[in-house]
Amino acid sequence: MDANQLDLLKKIMELEFACQDLNLYLDTHPEDQKALQDYNYYSGQLAMLKQQYSQYYGPLMVFGHCQSQYPWKWVEDPWPWEIEY
Repeated sequence: MDANQLDLLKKIMELEFACQDLNLYLDTHPEDQKALQDYNYYSGQLAMLKQQYSQYYGPLMVFGHCQSQYPWKWVEDPWPWEIEY
């Protein structure tokens, strides 16, 4: 895993955390317009980064979430517990 791939993966994890945190907050504060705007912004950024990652490094998720280039790339990357952060 090269430095660019690791950096992109870290950014994806940061945005996933932010989206999850805002999602939980919005469950109890559905009228908070600023939180909803932040959630929509971060989820849009997350979708773009996931698309970018999949394009350059292969799929992040399997089971129809994105297409794979030839050859099948799902098994080429290290598993999350094998990555040295």
